Amino acid sequence: MGFTTYEQFWPFYLGQHSKPRTRLIHFIGIFLAFGAIAMAVFTFEPGWLLGAPAIGYGFAWAAHMFVERNRPATFTYPLWSLRGDFHMFALWLTGRLSEELTRNRIHGRP
Repeated sequence: MGFTTYEQFWPFYLGQHSKPRTRLIHFIGIFLAFGAIAMAVFTFEPGWLLGAPAIGYGFAWAAHMFVERNRPATFTYPLWSLRGDFHMFALWLTGRLSEELTRNRIHGRP
């Protein structure tokens, strides 16, 4: 797959996250990663910054391995995948993710 724009990549990204549990585990990882960044800011301990990507990607990769059973898009498209993580998280926070999944014909599998 040779994506040349994020707009082309986005439906593929959503398809790689078709199971609700995969998305939930991603959201937990992103939330905890943001928490680690907040800890770094409030405690002045930079070690938390090193933990943020490990936490976020650890949760995401585990979801892909054990739930979705596919290869994380991060390995092929690292920056677009990171953008996709934040895009999906923002849609979830604003209650628009379900609409976006439907629009892109992504239906959660059991």
